[in-house]
Amino acid sequence: MIRIGVDVGGAQKRLNLLQTQLHDATPLMRTVSGIMLNSVKKNFAAGGRPKWVASARAKASGGQTLIKSGILLRSFQSRYGRNYAMTGSNMVYAAIHQFGGKTSPHVIRARDAGGLYWPGARHPVKSVKHPGSRIPARPMLLLTDLENMKIEQAANLFLADK
Repeated sequence: MIRIGVDVGGAQKRLNLLQTQLHDATPLMRTVSGIMLNSVKKNFAAGGRPKWVASARAKASGGQTLIKSGILLRSFQSRYGRNYAMTGSNMVYAAIHQFGGKTSPHVIRARDAGGLYWPGARHPVKSVKHPGSRIPARPMLLLTDLENMKIEQAANLFLADK
């Protein structure tokens, strides 16, 4: 019978030390959340990476898709802690733009006595039944290969310091 013994004491000691030190990865998570938030800003500035399908409003006005007032872009925030990093928006409509989908049928009512009017309509109306709209996916929360590499480098640096 042949027995082979491997002394993993040094490696185990290092793993135990890393486990203790990784209990609080706040510095790494701060960096990761910053990379993610910066990615969202770059996605908006580029009109998507890859490019988003242009919205009807942007086509008509010459503006940018998903940027009318800037509220959606400004709503993105990052948070981080000992063992998490996240970036997101609290705007209800952010999800349908991220993933795409169809809005529910709804009634559009006039805000003032002037009523609703659109080209081709015979007269202003007080309300109209909207069948819902198909919204294509326009991923705002998307990391490029370069951003993923930056996160990996940050993790490697963090672990190298331990």
